[in-house]
Amino acid sequence: MINNISVIGSGTMGNGIAHTFAQFGYSVNLIDINQSALDKALQTITKNLDRQVAKGTLSEHQKSETLANIKTHTNIEAGVKNADLVVEAATENVDLKLKIFKDLDAFAPAEAILASNTSSISITQIAAVTNRGDKVIGMHFMNPVPVMKLVEVIRGYQTSDETTDTIMTLSESLQKTPVEVNDYPGFVANRILMPMINEAIYTLYEGVAGVYEIDTVMKLGMAHPMGPLQLADFIGLDVCLAILKVLHDGFGNPKYAPCPLLVNMVAAGKKGAKTGEGFYTYTSGSKDLIVANKFKKS
Repeated sequence: MINNISVIGSGTMGNGIAHTFAQFGYSVNLIDINQSALDKALQTITKNLDRQVAKGTLSEHQKSETLANIKTHTNIEAGVKNADLVVEAATENVDLKLKIFKDLDAFAPAEAILASNTSSISITQIAAVTNRGDKVIGMHFMNPVPVMKLVEVIRGYQTSDETTDTIMTLSESLQKTPVEVNDYPGFVANRILMPMINEAIYTLYEGVAGVYEIDTVMKLGMAHPMGPLQLADFIGLDVCLAILKVLHDGFGNPKYAPCPLLVNMVAAGKKGAKTGEGFYTYTSGSKDLIVANKFKKS
């Protein structure tokens, strides 16, 4: 029976995962090495709960209960000692994730399931640094977590049927739709999405059309709610680049090679919405979609 959830990382995905579990009655320990990051995460969760209350999808009482279900920790050992499930949502960096899972294997109860929210890194590779490969699994939530229904459940080479069934059922308890996939680079979501985003960037890079035009074609012609360049900004251009590198390295296929424009933008610190500029510029409090000066037509 899973009751106690520990979430590693309090960024966009981590706080969304903590919010969702807490909203559905689970006891959540949100863990980050940085107390100010945890404080910011709680502010974000509160703001998102207020939005749900304003829409009438949540009561004030439910909001209070959700917040009461979340405790914060800066010490990983203390934060996972009673966990039935740990969900790692740290930065998409292989070495960091392997270090975290070694620690989780040492500190979490022997029967605890260890899940990663990785969007592309091998679950089999992550499991190999633990002594519980049968209990390691991918639990890839979509952003924003409280809203998006999909959970990509990734079976590593050693992941047991019991672990997989437990996580599928748990995902359904969050009113999510879990989809089981096997452990290959990019899984399903990013193996299909990232080449599309990369191709959109190449289309801009080669001067076929501008930022606004490319996104408009995909929104109006293919019924996408958000164009691929805006979506890349929303995901984070550094994250897109990291995933494309995983695909390129994993398959050895040049079709996954990241566009030079994407590489340069990340090197320049233009990583999308989180830095205030990517293909578009972002101003706090504004929802206007404004093409970045770099890509405005003269």
